[in-house]
Amino acid sequence: MTRLSVEMLAADAVEPITSAGHAQLGIAVLAGIAVIVLLITKFKLHAFLALTIGSLALGAFAGAPLDKTITSFTTGLGSTVAGVGVLIALGAILGKLLADSGGADQIVDTILAKAGGRAMPWAMVLIASVIGLPLFFEVGIVLLIPVVLMVAKRGNYSLMRIGIPALAGLSVMHGLIPPHPGPLVAIDAVKANLGITLALGVLVAIPTVIVAGPLFSKVAARWVDVPAPDRMIPTRASEDLAKRPGFGATLTTMLLPVVLMLSKALVDIIIDDPTHMVQRVFDIIGSPLIALLAAVIVGMFTLGRAAGFTKDRLATTVEKSLAPIAGILLIVGAGGGFKGTLIDSGVGQMILDISKDWSIPALLLAWLIAVAIRLATGSATVATISAAGLVAPLAADMSTAHASLLVLAIGAGSLFFSHVNDAGFWLVKEYFGLNVGQTIKSWSVMETIISVVAGGLILLLSLVI
Repeated sequence: MTRLSVEMLAADAVEPITSAGHAQLGIAVLAGIAVIVLLITKFKLHAFLALTIGSLALGAFAGAPLDKTITSFTTGLGSTVAGVGVLIALGAILGKLLADSGGADQIVDTILAKAGGRAMPWAMVLIASVIGLPLFFEVGIVLLIPVVLMVAKRGNYSLMRIGIPALAGLSVMHGLIPPHPGPLVAIDAVKANLGITLALGVLVAIPTVIVAGPLFSKVAARWVDVPAPDRMIPTRASEDLAKRPGFGATLTTMLLPVVLMLSKALVDIIIDDPTHMVQRVFDIIGSPLIALLAAVIVGMFTLGRAAGFTKDRLATTVEKSLAPIAGILLIVGAGGGFKGTLIDSGVGQMILDISKDWSIPALLLAWLIAVAIRLATGSATVATISAAGLVAPLAADMSTAHASLLVLAIGAGSLFFSHVNDAGFWLVKEYFGLNVGQTIKSWSVMETIISVVAGGLILLLSLVI
Protein backbone atom coordinates (compact mmCIF):
# COMPACT_ATOMS: atom_id res chain seq x y z
CA MET A 1 0.00 0.00 0.00
CA THR A 2 1.34 3.43 -0.89
CA ARG A 3 2.09 6.13 1.63
CA LEU A 4 -0.76 8.21 0.16
CA SER A 5 -3.23 5.35 0.60
CA VAL A 6 -2.22 4.92 4.23
CA GLU A 7 -2.64 8.65 4.83
CA MET A 8 -6.08 8.62 3.18
CA LEU A 9 -7.19 5.70 5.36
CA ALA A 10 -5.94 7.57 8.40
CA ALA A 11 -7.81 10.66 7.28
CA ASP A 12 -11.01 8.66 6.76
CA ALA A 13 -10.70 7.35 10.30
CA VAL A 14 -10.94 10.88 11.68
CA GLU A 15 -14.52 11.91 12.49
CA PRO A 16 -15.57 14.74 10.18
CA ILE A 17 -16.67 18.05 11.70
CA THR A 18 -20.14 17.42 10.24
CA SER A 19 -22.11 14.38 9.14
CA ALA A 20 -24.15 16.32 6.58
CA GLY A 21 -25.24 14.58 3.39
CA HIS A 22 -23.79 15.20 -0.04
CA ALA A 23 -26.51 17.67 -1.01
CA GLN A 24 -25.99 19.82 2.07
CA LEU A 25 -22.21 19.65 1.72
CA GLY A 26 -22.43 20.65 -1.94
CA ILE A 27 -24.56 23.65 -1.04
CA ALA A 28 -22.14 24.50 1.77
CA VAL A 29 -19.16 24.47 -0.61
CA LEU A 30 -20.94 26.69 -3.13
CA ALA A 31 -22.06 29.04 -0.36
CA GLY A 32 -18.57 29.23 1.15
CA ILE A 33 -16.96 29.97 -2.22
CA ALA A 34 -19.74 32.48 -3.00
CA VAL A 35 -19.02 34.31 0.24
CA ILE A 36 -15.30 34.50 -0.64
CA VAL A 37 -16.06 35.70 -4.16
CA LEU A 38 -18.57 38.31 -2.97
CA LEU A 39 -16.26 39.67 -0.28
CA ILE A 40 -13.30 39.94 -2.69
CA THR A 41 -15.13 41.30 -5.71
CA LYS A 42 -18.05 43.33 -4.31
CA PHE A 43 -16.70 44.55 -0.97
CA LYS A 44 -13.00 44.63 -1.98
CA LEU A 45 -12.06 42.77 1.19
CA HIS A 46 -8.51 41.44 1.50
CA ALA A 47 -8.28 37.81 0.38
CA PHE A 48 -7.00 36.75 3.84
CA LEU A 49 -10.13 38.04 5.56
CA ALA A 50 -12.37 36.74 2.78
CA LEU A 51 -10.93 33.24 3.04
CA THR A 52 -11.23 33.29 6.83
CA ILE A 53 -14.87 34.38 6.77
CA GLY A 54 -15.62 32.01 3.88
CA SER A 55 -14.21 29.08 5.87
CA LEU A 56 -16.45 29.89 8.84
CA ALA A 57 -19.42 30.27 6.47
CA LEU A 58 -18.67 26.88 4.92
CA GLY A 59 -18.71 25.23 8.35
CA ALA A 60 -21.94 27.01 9.30
CA PHE A 61 -23.74 26.02 6.08
CA ALA A 62 -22.53 22.44 6.54
CA GLY A 63 -24.06 22.41 10.02
CA ALA A 64 -20.73 21.99 11.84
CA PRO A 65 -20.17 23.27 15.40
CA LEU A 66 -18.33 26.59 15.35
CA ASP A 67 -15.53 25.41 17.66
CA LYS A 68 -14.74 22.45 15.38
CA THR A 69 -14.79 24.69 12.31
CA ILE A 70 -12.36 27.08 13.98
CA THR A 71 -10.08 24.17 14.90
CA SER A 72 -10.13 22.85 11.33
CA PHE A 73 -9.35 26.31 9.94
CA THR A 74 -6.50 27.10 12.33
CA THR A 75 -4.99 23.62 11.94
CA GLY A 76 -5.08 23.92 8.16
CA LEU A 77 -3.61 27.42 8.31
CA GLY A 78 -0.78 26.31 10.58
CA SER A 79 0.15 23.23 8.57
CA THR A 80 0.16 25.18 5.30
CA VAL A 81 2.37 27.98 6.62
CA ALA A 82 4.64 25.38 8.20
CA GLY A 83 4.95 23.61 4.86
CA VAL A 84 5.54 26.53 2.53
CA GLY A 85 6.04 29.68 4.63
CA VAL A 86 9.81 29.36 4.94
CA LEU A 87 10.13 28.54 1.24
CA ILE A 88 8.18 31.66 0.25
CA ALA A 89 10.39 33.75 2.53
CA LEU A 90 13.60 32.30 1.08
CA GLY A 91 12.32 32.85 -2.45
CA ALA A 92 11.58 36.48 -1.61
CA ILE A 93 15.09 37.02 -0.21
CA LEU A 94 16.69 35.51 -3.30
CA GLY A 95 14.52 37.65 -5.56
CA LYS A 96 15.40 40.82 -3.66
CA LEU A 97 19.12 40.02 -3.81
CA LEU A 98 18.78 39.44 -7.54
CA ALA A 99 17.03 42.77 -8.10
CA ASP A 100 19.00 45.04 -5.76
CA SER A 101 22.43 43.77 -6.75
CA GLY A 102 21.85 44.45 -10.43
CA GLY A 103 22.11 40.73 -11.17
CA ALA A 104 18.78 40.75 -12.99
CA ASP A 105 19.95 43.72 -15.07
CA GLN A 106 23.13 41.83 -15.94
CA ILE A 107 21.13 38.81 -17.17
CA VAL A 108 18.86 41.05 -19.20
CA ASP A 109 21.60 43.16 -20.74
CA THR A 110 23.76 40.16 -21.65
CA ILE A 111 20.97 38.33 -23.44
CA LEU A 112 19.74 41.45 -25.22
CA ALA A 113 23.27 42.17 -26.46
CA LYS A 114 23.22 38.80 -28.23
CA ALA A 115 19.73 39.13 -29.70
CA GLY A 116 18.10 41.37 -32.24
CA GLY A 117 15.44 41.53 -34.94
CA ARG A 118 13.20 38.47 -35.04
CA ALA A 119 15.11 36.88 -32.18
CA MET A 120 14.12 39.62 -29.73
CA PRO A 121 10.71 38.15 -28.67
CA TRP A 122 12.45 34.82 -28.03
CA ALA A 123 15.12 36.61 -26.00
CA MET A 124 12.41 38.30 -23.94
CA VAL A 125 10.64 35.03 -23.15
CA LEU A 126 13.97 33.49 -22.14
CA ILE A 127 14.80 36.43 -19.88
CA ALA A 128 11.38 36.39 -18.22
CA SER A 129 11.43 32.62 -17.71
CA VAL A 130 14.88 32.64 -16.12
CA ILE A 131 14.17 35.67 -13.94
CA GLY A 132 10.71 34.35 -13.13
CA LEU A 133 12.08 31.21 -11.46
CA PRO A 134 12.84 32.81 -8.06
CA LEU A 135 10.54 35.87 -8.27
CA PHE A 136 6.88 36.41 -7.52
CA PHE A 137 4.85 37.46 -10.54
CA GLU A 138 4.28 41.04 -9.41
CA VAL A 139 7.97 41.49 -8.57
CA GLY A 140 8.94 40.05 -11.93
CA ILE A 141 6.66 42.50 -13.75
CA VAL A 142 8.13 45.48 -11.91
CA LEU A 143 11.62 44.20 -12.67
CA LEU A 144 11.04 43.53 -16.37
CA ILE A 145 8.84 46.49 -17.31
CA PRO A 146 11.79 48.91 -17.73
CA VAL A 147 13.52 46.40 -19.99
CA VAL A 148 10.39 45.76 -22.08
CA LEU A 149 9.75 49.47 -22.55
CA MET A 150 13.37 50.34 -23.34
CA VAL A 151 13.75 47.49 -25.84
CA ALA A 152 10.47 48.40 -27.55
CA LYS A 153 11.39 52.08 -27.75
CA ARG A 154 15.08 51.82 -28.72
CA GLY A 155 14.55 49.00 -31.19
CA ASN A 156 11.31 50.45 -32.60
CA TYR A 157 9.44 47.22 -31.81
CA SER A 158 5.74 46.81 -31.18
CA LEU A 159 5.12 46.92 -27.42
CA MET A 160 3.03 43.75 -27.63
CA ARG A 161 5.72 41.93 -29.63
CA ILE A 162 8.15 42.45 -26.77
CA GLY A 163 5.80 42.62 -23.78
CA ILE A 164 3.64 39.54 -24.36
CA PRO A 165 6.61 37.09 -24.40
CA ALA A 166 7.93 38.61 -21.16
CA LEU A 167 4.52 38.38 -19.47
CA ALA A 168 4.04 34.81 -20.73
CA GLY A 169 7.37 33.72 -19.29
CA LEU A 170 6.57 35.20 -15.90
CA SER A 171 3.01 33.86 -15.81
CA VAL A 172 3.93 30.29 -16.76
CA MET A 173 6.62 30.20 -14.07
CA HIS A 174 4.13 31.58 -11.53
CA GLY A 175 1.45 29.02 -12.25
CA LEU A 176 3.40 25.84 -12.96
CA ILE A 177 6.88 25.91 -11.45
CA PRO A 178 7.83 25.66 -7.77
CA PRO A 179 9.06 27.40 -5.63
CA HIS A 180 6.19 29.77 -6.43
CA PRO A 181 3.51 29.77 -3.68
CA GLY A 182 0.65 28.28 -5.72
CA PRO A 183 2.47 25.17 -6.96
CA LEU A 184 4.08 24.66 -3.54
CA VAL A 185 0.73 24.70 -1.77
CA ALA A 186 -0.79 22.33 -4.33
CA ILE A 187 2.17 19.96 -3.99
CA ASP A 188 1.72 19.98 -0.21
CA ALA A 189 -2.05 19.43 -0.49
CA VAL A 190 -1.93 16.40 -2.79
CA LYS A 191 1.33 15.07 -1.33
CA ALA A 192 3.07 15.16 -4.71
CA ASN A 193 6.81 14.80 -5.26
CA LEU A 194 8.32 18.26 -5.69
CA GLY A 195 11.18 17.17 -7.93
CA ILE A 196 8.92 15.21 -10.28
CA THR A 197 6.47 18.13 -10.36
CA LEU A 198 9.30 20.52 -11.16
CA ALA A 199 10.60 18.31 -13.99
CA LEU A 200 7.16 17.78 -15.53
CA GLY A 201 6.36 21.45 -14.99
CA VAL A 202 9.38 22.48 -17.04
CA LEU A 203 8.38 19.97 -19.73
CA VAL A 204 4.90 21.51 -19.96
CA ALA A 205 6.11 25.10 -19.54
CA ILE A 206 8.47 25.19 -22.55
CA PRO A 207 5.93 24.58 -25.36
CA THR A 208 3.27 26.54 -23.45
CA VAL A 209 5.39 29.66 -23.16
CA ILE A 210 6.41 29.42 -26.83
CA VAL A 211 2.78 29.35 -28.00
CA ALA A 212 1.52 32.02 -25.58
CA GLY A 213 4.62 34.20 -25.89
CA PRO A 214 6.50 34.69 -29.17
CA LEU A 215 3.81 33.09 -31.35
CA PHE A 216 0.77 34.83 -29.87
CA SER A 217 2.65 38.13 -29.66
CA LYS A 218 2.44 38.35 -33.48
CA VAL A 219 -1.35 38.33 -33.26
CA ALA A 220 -1.45 40.59 -30.20
CA ALA A 221 0.71 43.16 -32.00
CA ARG A 222 -1.93 43.38 -34.74
CA TRP A 223 -4.81 43.56 -32.29
CA VAL A 224 -3.20 46.11 -29.97
CA ASP A 225 -0.84 48.51 -31.73
CA VAL A 226 0.39 50.92 -29.06
CA PRO A 227 3.75 52.63 -28.44
CA ALA A 228 5.80 52.19 -25.26
CA PRO A 229 4.73 54.87 -22.71
CA ASP A 230 7.72 57.04 -21.75
CA ARG A 231 6.29 57.91 -18.34
CA MET A 232 6.55 54.31 -17.12
CA ILE A 233 10.33 53.88 -17.57
CA PRO A 234 11.78 53.94 -14.02
CA THR A 235 15.39 53.97 -12.90
CA ARG A 236 16.99 50.54 -12.90
CA ALA A 237 18.68 49.25 -9.75
CA SER A 238 22.11 48.86 -11.34
CA GLU A 239 22.26 52.54 -12.35
CA ASP A 240 22.99 53.40 -8.72
CA LEU A 241 25.72 50.78 -8.32
CA ALA A 242 29.43 51.10 -8.98
CA LYS A 243 29.59 47.44 -10.06
CA ARG A 244 27.32 44.46 -10.45
CA PRO A 245 27.64 40.65 -10.48
CA GLY A 246 28.80 38.76 -13.55
CA PHE A 247 26.42 36.97 -15.88
CA GLY A 248 27.71 33.48 -15.11
CA ALA A 249 27.65 33.91 -11.34
CA THR A 250 24.14 35.38 -11.43
CA LEU A 251 22.73 32.65 -13.66
CA THR A 252 24.36 29.92 -11.55
CA THR A 253 22.89 31.35 -8.38
CA MET A 254 19.39 31.62 -9.85
CA LEU A 255 19.42 28.07 -11.19
CA LEU A 256 21.09 26.47 -8.13
CA PRO A 257 17.86 25.54 -6.28
CA VAL A 258 16.30 24.19 -9.46
CA VAL A 259 19.35 22.04 -10.22
CA LEU A 260 19.46 20.68 -6.65
CA MET A 261 15.75 19.77 -6.64
CA LEU A 262 15.91 18.17 -10.07
CA SER A 263 19.03 16.22 -9.03
CA LYS A 264 17.15 14.82 -6.05
CA ALA A 265 14.29 13.71 -8.32
CA LEU A 266 16.73 12.08 -10.75
CA VAL A 267 18.60 10.23 -7.99
CA ASP A 268 15.30 9.03 -6.49
CA ILE A 269 14.34 7.54 -9.87
CA ILE A 270 17.72 5.95 -10.62
CA ILE A 271 18.54 4.50 -7.18
CA ASP A 272 15.06 4.14 -5.61
CA ASP A 273 16.48 2.94 -2.29
CA PRO A 274 15.81 5.26 0.71
CA THR A 275 18.59 3.57 2.70
CA HIS A 276 21.27 4.20 0.05
CA MET A 277 23.79 6.82 1.16
CA VAL A 278 23.75 8.75 -2.14
CA GLN A 279 19.98 8.99 -2.15
CA ARG A 280 19.95 10.08 1.49
CA VAL A 281 22.44 12.86 0.73
CA PHE A 282 20.43 14.10 -2.25
CA ASP A 283 17.20 13.84 -0.27
CA ILE A 284 18.71 16.43 2.05
CA ILE A 285 20.45 18.81 -0.36
CA GLY A 286 17.57 18.53 -2.85
CA SER A 287 14.84 19.34 -0.35
CA PRO A 288 13.22 22.72 -1.10
CA LEU A 289 14.32 24.22 2.21
CA ILE A 290 18.00 23.34 1.83
CA ALA A 291 18.06 24.10 -1.92
CA LEU A 292 16.63 27.60 -1.48
CA LEU A 293 18.65 28.27 1.66
CA ALA A 294 21.82 27.30 -0.20
CA ALA A 295 20.92 29.65 -3.06
CA VAL A 296 20.31 32.52 -0.63
CA ILE A 297 23.63 31.99 1.15
CA VAL A 298 25.50 31.65 -2.13
CA GLY A 299 23.65 34.70 -3.45
CA MET A 300 24.87 36.84 -0.59
CA PHE A 301 28.39 36.39 -1.97
CA THR A 302 27.84 35.98 -5.73
CA LEU A 303 25.23 38.76 -5.90
CA GLY A 304 25.42 40.96 -2.81
CA ARG A 305 29.15 41.09 -2.15
CA ALA A 306 29.90 41.11 -5.89
CA ALA A 307 27.84 44.32 -6.12
CA GLY A 308 29.86 45.85 -3.29
CA PHE A 309 27.20 45.39 -0.60
CA THR A 310 28.43 45.75 2.98
CA LYS A 311 27.14 43.50 5.75
CA ASP A 312 24.69 46.21 6.77
CA ARG A 313 23.42 46.60 3.19
CA LEU A 314 22.92 42.84 2.92
CA ALA A 315 21.00 42.82 6.18
CA THR A 316 18.82 45.68 4.95
CA THR A 317 18.12 43.89 1.67
CA VAL A 318 17.04 40.73 3.49
CA GLU A 319 14.87 42.75 5.87
CA LYS A 320 13.15 44.65 3.06
CA SER A 321 12.49 41.43 1.14
CA LEU A 322 10.36 39.96 3.91
CA ALA A 323 7.90 42.79 4.54
CA PRO A 324 6.07 42.60 1.17
CA ILE A 325 5.36 38.86 1.51
CA ALA A 326 3.36 39.20 4.75
CA GLY A 327 0.15 39.49 2.76
CA ILE A 328 1.07 36.54 0.55
CA LEU A 329 1.81 34.35 3.58
CA LEU A 330 -1.51 35.28 5.18
CA ILE A 331 -3.46 34.54 1.99
CA VAL A 332 -1.66 31.23 1.51
CA GLY A 333 -2.21 30.34 5.18
CA ALA A 334 -5.91 31.26 5.10
CA GLY A 335 -6.24 29.27 1.88
CA GLY A 336 -4.79 26.31 3.75
CA GLY A 337 -7.33 26.92 6.50
CA PHE A 338 -10.13 26.89 3.93
CA LYS A 339 -8.71 23.66 2.52
CA GLY A 340 -8.63 22.17 6.02
CA THR A 341 -12.25 23.12 6.59
CA LEU A 342 -13.21 21.57 3.25
CA ILE A 343 -11.48 18.30 4.06
CA ASP A 344 -12.67 18.03 7.67
CA SER A 345 -16.27 18.74 6.68
CA GLY A 346 -16.16 15.68 4.43
CA VAL A 347 -16.14 17.59 1.14
CA GLY A 348 -13.07 15.76 -0.13
CA GLN A 349 -14.69 12.40 0.42
CA MET A 350 -17.88 13.71 -1.19
CA ILE A 351 -16.02 14.67 -4.36
CA LEU A 352 -14.31 11.29 -4.34
CA ASP A 353 -17.67 9.50 -4.07
CA ILE A 354 -19.38 11.60 -6.73
CA SER A 355 -16.49 11.54 -9.20
CA LYS A 356 -16.52 7.73 -9.24
CA ASP A 357 -19.67 7.91 -11.33
CA TRP A 358 -18.32 10.55 -13.72
CA SER A 359 -16.56 9.83 -16.96
CA ILE A 360 -14.56 13.08 -16.66
CA PRO A 361 -10.83 12.51 -15.99
CA ALA A 362 -9.55 13.63 -12.59
CA LEU A 363 -7.01 15.97 -14.21
CA LEU A 364 -9.71 17.71 -16.26
CA LEU A 365 -11.92 17.99 -13.17
CA ALA A 366 -9.08 19.66 -11.27
CA TRP A 367 -8.47 22.07 -14.16
CA LEU A 368 -12.17 23.01 -14.39
CA ILE A 369 -12.50 23.63 -10.65
CA ALA A 370 -9.43 25.88 -10.68
CA VAL A 371 -10.80 27.74 -13.74
CA ALA A 372 -14.13 28.39 -11.99
CA ILE A 373 -12.50 29.75 -8.84
CA ARG A 374 -10.03 31.83 -10.86
CA LEU A 375 -12.82 33.46 -12.87
CA ALA A 376 -14.76 34.17 -9.71
CA THR A 377 -12.03 35.50 -7.42
CA GLY A 378 -9.42 36.79 -9.87
CA SER A 379 -6.61 35.28 -7.80
CA ALA A 380 -4.46 32.48 -9.22
CA THR A 381 -3.16 31.69 -5.74
CA VAL A 382 -6.64 31.49 -4.19
CA ALA A 383 -7.79 29.32 -7.12
CA THR A 384 -4.82 26.97 -6.72
CA ILE A 385 -5.20 26.62 -2.96
CA SER A 386 -8.96 26.11 -3.02
CA ALA A 387 -8.91 23.68 -5.95
CA ALA A 388 -6.06 21.69 -4.37
CA GLY A 389 -8.11 21.26 -1.21
CA LEU A 390 -11.13 20.08 -3.16
CA VAL A 391 -9.38 17.53 -5.40
CA ALA A 392 -6.65 16.32 -3.01
CA PRO A 393 -8.48 13.01 -2.28
CA LEU A 394 -8.34 12.15 -5.99
CA ALA A 395 -4.54 11.78 -5.69
CA ALA A 396 -4.83 8.88 -3.24
CA ASP A 397 -4.71 6.16 -5.89
CA MET A 398 -2.54 8.02 -8.39
CA SER A 399 1.03 7.22 -9.31
CA THR A 400 3.76 9.69 -8.36
CA ALA A 401 3.83 11.15 -11.86
CA HIS A 402 0.05 11.54 -12.08
CA ALA A 403 -0.09 13.24 -8.67
CA SER A 404 2.40 15.77 -10.04
CA LEU A 405 0.27 16.19 -13.16
CA LEU A 406 -2.72 16.86 -10.88
CA VAL A 407 -0.75 19.73 -9.32
CA LEU A 408 0.08 21.10 -12.77
CA ALA A 409 -3.56 20.78 -13.92
CA ILE A 410 -4.62 22.91 -10.95
CA GLY A 411 -1.90 25.44 -11.72
CA ALA A 412 -2.89 25.61 -15.38
CA GLY A 413 -6.54 26.17 -14.53
CA SER A 414 -5.65 28.92 -12.06
CA LEU A 415 -4.26 31.08 -14.90
CA PHE A 416 -7.42 31.07 -17.04
CA PHE A 417 -8.69 34.45 -18.39
CA SER A 418 -7.45 37.13 -16.02
CA HIS A 419 -9.96 40.00 -16.02
CA VAL A 420 -11.04 43.04 -13.99
CA ASN A 421 -11.08 41.27 -10.61
CA ASP A 422 -7.38 40.34 -10.92
CA ALA A 423 -4.70 42.70 -9.62
CA GLY A 424 -2.37 41.49 -12.38
CA PHE A 425 -4.84 42.75 -14.98
CA TRP A 426 -4.62 46.31 -13.68
CA LEU A 427 -0.87 46.09 -13.19
CA VAL A 428 -0.36 45.22 -16.86
CA LYS A 429 -2.90 47.80 -18.00
CA GLU A 430 -1.25 50.69 -16.15
CA TYR A 431 2.37 49.75 -16.89
CA PHE A 432 1.70 49.30 -20.60
CA GLY A 433 -0.61 52.31 -20.88
CA LEU A 434 -3.54 50.26 -22.26
CA ASN A 435 -7.29 50.66 -21.94
CA VAL A 436 -9.49 47.85 -20.60
CA GLY A 437 -10.38 46.50 -24.06
CA GLN A 438 -6.75 46.40 -25.16
CA THR A 439 -5.73 44.65 -21.93
CA ILE A 440 -8.37 41.96 -22.48
CA LYS A 441 -7.30 41.42 -26.12
CA SER A 442 -3.66 41.03 -25.10
CA TRP A 443 -3.09 40.03 -21.48
CA SER A 444 -6.40 38.20 -20.82
CA VAL A 445 -6.23 36.21 -24.07
CA MET A 446 -2.59 35.35 -23.38
CA GLU A 447 -3.48 33.97 -19.93
CA THR A 448 -6.27 31.88 -21.46
CA ILE A 449 -3.89 30.46 -24.06
CA ILE A 450 -1.43 29.50 -21.32
CA SER A 451 -4.17 27.76 -19.34
CA VAL A 452 -5.65 25.85 -22.29
CA VAL A 453 -2.32 24.83 -23.88
CA ALA A 454 -0.82 23.73 -20.56
CA GLY A 455 -4.01 21.85 -19.66
CA GLY A 456 -4.01 20.04 -22.98
CA LEU A 457 -0.35 19.09 -22.67
CA ILE A 458 -0.93 17.79 -19.15
CA LEU A 459 -3.77 15.55 -20.35
CA LEU A 460 -1.59 14.26 -23.19
CA LEU A 461 1.26 13.51 -20.79
CA SER A 462 -1.14 11.58 -18.56
CA LEU A 463 -1.76 9.19 -21.45
CA VAL A 464 1.92 8.33 -21.96
CA ILE A 465 3.42 8.25 -18.44
